[in-house]
Amino acid sequence: MDDERSRREEEARREAEERRRLDPRTDDEAVRRREDQSFDDERHGAREGRYRRRSQTSGGGLSGAAGRVADRILNRGSGRGSGRGSTGGQTQGLYGSQIDASNMLGAAVAELVGTFILVFTGCAVATAAVLQSSTAGPLSYDSLAVALAFGLALTVVVAAIGHVSGAHVNPAVTLALAATKKFPWQFVPIYVGAQLVGAILGAIAVWITYGEPGRELADVGATFPVEDVGDIQAFVVEVLVTFILVFVVISVATDDRAPAGVAPLAVGFALACGVLIAGPVTGGSLNPARTLGPMILAGRFDAVWVYILAPIVGAVLAALVYDRFASQSDATG
Repeated sequence: MDDERSRREEEARREAEERRRLDPRTDDEAVRRREDQSFDDERHGAREGRYRRRSQTSGGGLSGAAGRVADRILNRGSGRGSGRGSTGGQTQGLYGSQIDASNMLGAAVAELVGTFILVFTGCAVATAAVLQSSTAGPLSYDSLAVALAFGLALTVVVAAIGHVSGAHVNPAVTLALAATKKFPWQFVPIYVGAQLVGAILGAIAVWITYGEPGRELADVGATFPVEDVGDIQAFVVEVLVTFILVFVVISVATDDRAPAGVAPLAVGFALACGVLIAGPVTGGSLNPARTLGPMILAGRFDAVWVYILAPIVGAVLAALVYDRFASQSDATG
């Protein structure tokens, strides 16, 4: 009996030596197993987790291939992130964009073009409404058309450049994201500068489209407080409507729980709501660049401080409120 047991032990020892000779990693594993009692538990837990995930994707009516496709979709959705993760030195921006020095030129150009589209579209319709210009028939544009124009333009811009730059197209959004550590402060001047240039170019395009009457009579769509509305009232209104816009932007573009496909529509409709609310009081800016571009072209700066400061205050408040009370993501420095 003792001879038989000794023979088996000798065979086991030889097999172990052969395995170590063929795969040196076996020694490391054996040493780790001896030194770390939790080694087997870790391997068992990892193996159990793999089996559980495999059973969830295949046992719930999905084939293995379909499960892998679903995993890729889910991973892509979570990649929208919030400027809170970084990969390879990159900062995760809005709508899955990657923000770092290597692609800053492309992001800046996207912000410029996106702001140009927003200002040109919205301010052109606003100018046509002031001039009572009709399209095809006796009816002319009205306040509803202006709100829809801005909302549709932002929807298009988010869909077009969201994955490139995050589609801020608004200095207030950029500053709010930076204040809550979802955007690097070092890139704020580049984004804000690109947005202002895009807004000025958009105002120039409105001037070209409608000529001197568009500049002299409609101020190329610049926003000013209406008659009998004081600066303080205008300030509060702009804070409130910008809060609505940026709260929606933060929620659908930085939180992994929000459906990825709804973001452009939600953001566009939020802007339209803000313009509908504030239009009869302030003109509905919600965006310092959107007002400054036409103001520079028109040469009028009535209550300019309202349209610079109020959107920034409203945007930062919205970002802080969402980050403090609604977000489930972790902020990074």
